[in-house]
Amino acid sequence: MLNTRNPVIVIGGGQSGLAVAHALRAARMPFLVLEASEEAVGGSWPRYYDSLALFSPARFSALPGARFSGDGERYPRRDEVAAYLRAYARRFDGEVRYGQRVEAVKAAPRGGFAVRTGDGSQHEGAAVIAASGYFGNPYRPELPGLGEFAGTVLHACEYRSSDSFAGQRVIVVGGGNSAIQIAADLAGVARVTLTSRGPLRWQAQRIAGRDLHWWLTRTGIDSAPIGRWLGSRSMPIIDDGRYRSALESGNPDHRRLFARLSEDGVEWHDGARERVDTVILATGYRPDMGYLAGTGALDADGIPFQRSGVSTTVRGLAYVGLEYQRSNASASVRGVGRDAAYVVKQLQRRRR
Repeated sequence: MLNTRNPVIVIGGGQSGLAVAHALRAARMPFLVLEASEEAVGGSWPRYYDSLALFSPARFSALPGARFSGDGERYPRRDEVAAYLRAYARRFDGEVRYGQRVEAVKAAPRGGFAVRTGDGSQHEGAAVIAASGYFGNPYRPELPGLGEFAGTVLHACEYRSSDSFAGQRVIVVGGGNSAIQIAADLAGVARVTLTSRGPLRWQAQRIAGRDLHWWLTRTGIDSAPIGRWLGSRSMPIIDDGRYRSALESGNPDHRRLFARLSEDGVEWHDGARERVDTVILATGYRPDMGYLAGTGALDADGIPFQRSGVSTTVRGLAYVGLEYQRSNASASVRGVGRDAAYVVKQLQRRRR
C-alpha cells in the first residue's frame, strides 16, 4: 500500500520530470519536483551544443498536453526546446523546487523515502521517480594512450561551438548522431576525423516523402514496448543527406578507431602518425543516479535494476527517461510522456 500522506518525489525537472509531473497531476497524486538548476527548468537542453536540433519534427516531439507552436514539420533547435520546456514547467508553479540537487535517497523510518538535497533540505516521499537523465554522467572510455595525450580532451557535453577550434587538428570519437553532428560542425574551421570502432550505420530521415517518425508512429513501432530487445543495439545516424555528403568531401573523414594516442598525437592502424590538438569524446552517457547508491537499486556500473521503468529491487521506486526503458523513444521528448503515464499507473495500483 502506497503511503498517501506524502507526495511522490520526482527527481529532475527536464523533459522526463515534467512528463511525470503531468501524469501525476492527471492522476490526482500529490507530487514535488526537485530540480538541480537554480532558476529555470529545461533539463540538459540549455547546455547542449549550439547547433543541436531534434531529429523528430515538432508535431511528433511534444510533451503531453502542449504542442510546439508553428510549423509542425520543422525540427526545433536547442534553444527552442529549452524555451518550450520552461513554458511547460510554468503550469506546475509551486510543485517544482529549484536549486534542489538530490544527493541521497534513503528509506524513511515511517515508510516511503527520505530525500536529502545539497542545501541540507530533507523531503519525505511516498514514492520516488528518478527522472534525472544522463547528461550529468558522461561516459569516458579507457582508450589506448588517452592518459598520455597532452592536448585538449573534451566530452561532447563540454562542446558548444566551433569558434575556438579554428586551424586545429581534431579527432571526434564516436559513431552516433552527436559524433557526426559535432564533426560536421567543426569541419568548417578545422581538419577533422571521425573515428569509431565499427562502420557507421545510417537511417534516411525521409522515406517516400515522409519523415521517418511519421512511419514509426503510423506503424506503432515508436511506441511498441520492445525496449528490452533494443538495449544492445546502437542507434543509427539519422541523415537527410548532409552528413554523408560531408564525409564524401573528405572533411570530416571517417576512420577505424586509432591504435593509440601519444603525448602529442595519434597513431593509426596503418602505422601513420600525426599531431593532434583536440580529442572530443562523443561516447555517450550513463544514468546520472548516484543519489541511489546504497539502496540496492543499481548494479555495479550504476545501471538501475528495472523493468519497464519500475524498480525490481526497491519498492516504490521508478524511473522515466532511461534509454529503451519501454520503447525506441523512451529517452526522447516524444517518448517520455507515454512512459511517465505507464509508471504512474503502476504506482496508482499500489496505492489502491
